Amino acid sequence: MKQISIIIPTYNRVLLLKEAIESVFSQTYKNYELIVVNDGSTDNTLDLLNQYGNRLRILNQENKGVSAARNLGIKNANGDLIAFLDSDDLWLPEKLKYQVNFFLNKPDALICQTQEIWIRNGIRVNPKKKHEKKSGMIFKDSLALCLVSPSAVMIHKKLFQYAGLFDESLPACEDYDLWLRISYKYPIYLIDKPLIIKRGGHDDQLSKDIGLDRYRIKAIKKIIDSGLLSKEQNKEAVETLIKKCNIYSKGCLKYGRIDEANFYENLKEKVTSSYCL
Repeated sequence: MKQISIIIPTYNRVLLLKEAIESVFSQTYKNYELIVVNDGSTDNTLDLLNQYGNRLRILNQENKGVSAARNLGIKNANGDLIAFLDSDDLWLPEKLKYQVNFFLNKPDALICQTQEIWIRNGIRVNPKKKHEKKSGMIFKDSLALCLVSPSAVMIHKKLFQYAGLFDESLPACEDYDLWLRISYKYPIYLIDKPLIIKRGGHDDQLSKDIGLDRYRIKAIKKIIDSGLLSKEQNKEAVETLIKKCNIYSKGCLKYGRIDEANFYENLKEKVTSSYCL
């Protein structure tokens, strides 16, 4: 029976948080510890968490963002396996059981995720074709947009020693950055069964930021500069970065952000001249 450390980062989401916690307690697999990282909440989050007593561990920090919150949870985790649950998402009762069984049947695997159900503003929606999850070596597919959901993932803790933790300098797309650092070398497997409910549409959702591609560009540039990619992977990453710079700089020009547009045009030219495609 492998122990799982479940990490919920939260900031001022007390009503959603209660439902997320209850979805953990409803799991059929029981060998876990639940760690809730309170990222400087100013609502009634602590009052809620204290009601659960020793059923969960509370880690408090000043407001540093979701990456720092998850990293604090990882550093304090006792389990062999790490599972994340965003405070606005829910797990179906057999989520942990399916993933533990997957690892038991495939002992060389280091990370897997499940399919998910999407709810937007209380209504179920179907993901578009471009959001279709793949299984295995998914680096190329993951460049265009994030194909791995933190709430759907289970990871061997030792994988963080190889790939590093979440980048705390990224206010968004921090998961996209980590999945690139993992998927260039390690397969990310998919359990083709929806076992999480991913809820969206609320005002504080980071993914509603229309400028998210600037963080993806930073993540791609970072992994290109790392020198870790194969020749083919490097070509794919450079091509994606150029495409994203083109789109983002045009968007900046449209809204009169001339200096920002010039920055991404210059970055595109620099990358183009530095790497032979």
